[in-house]
Amino acid sequence: MGARRAEYGDSVPKSKNTFSSWRRRLTQRAVHAGWAWVQRTGSVTAESPGRFRFGSIGAHTRLAFPLGTVFGEPWIHLGSHCIVGEQVTLTAGLMPDLDLGPEPILRIGDGVVLGRGSHVIADTTVTIGSDCYFGPYVYVTSTNHSYDDPHEPIGKQWPRMEPVEIGPGCWIGTGAVILPGARIGRNVVVAAGAVVRGVVPDHAVVAGAPARVVRRWTATEGWQPPLRTPAPVPLPDDITPEQLRALSALDEETAARLADLDEETAARLAELDADA
Repeated sequence: MGARRAEYGDSVPKSKNTFSSWRRRLTQRAVHAGWAWVQRTGSVTAESPGRFRFGSIGAHTRLAFPLGTVFGEPWIHLGSHCIVGEQVTLTAGLMPDLDLGPEPILRIGDGVVLGRGSHVIADTTVTIGSDCYFGPYVYVTSTNHSYDDPHEPIGKQWPRMEPVEIGPGCWIGTGAVILPGARIGRNVVVAAGAVVRGVVPDHAVVAGAPARVVRRWTATEGWQPPLRTPAPVPLPDDITPEQLRALSALDEETAARLADLDEETAARLAELDADA
């Protein structure tokens, strides 16, 4: 009997506890639903600031839950329509419960997006212009360690502080570091992992550690070096969501035929205009 079991044991299907499987799925759904509720309830807005008392927080701005370290809120001013991702640290001052005077220390403009896990450390003034987008894990600081004394541990030496300014319309890539004294112009791209210090001109792309300008736009020369890819074509202002859904359902061949028809129509209209 034992030999027969050993011979056929592997081929006998094992019974499944369907009740345990059902209960596990139900528990999983409940956990996910509960966490989604916690995220919605724990997020910070102007209408529901919780324990936080920011100097100002604009309409439709939301700080996602869970938050990172946040202190010095009375000296933090947040614009409207901002999105602050999970685990983002926002601090004003070297430590909590300091009196930093009458003026804001950290100013964040309208429409700013701070990616998950980013840090903005404003021991002295940090200004982020409107419509800036930060990837995840960006680090912005107005303070750096000093190491003047070779005999004193660096962590015990008094830090250096310099204001930081990031102009409007910038894109700061994942893992970039913005050091004290940085002055970043308007519509600047900071590549992922770049370490920025000093002055960056408007309409530039910087990369590397330390970061340097690798491309720049001017009114006289355009982008130099020239862009390698054509600029995206923006959607027409009058297009509707229904039309976009219909376009997404088209296969490549049908879309190509429609594009050819559009070109023919445009050519005919041009001919009519010329005749007129």
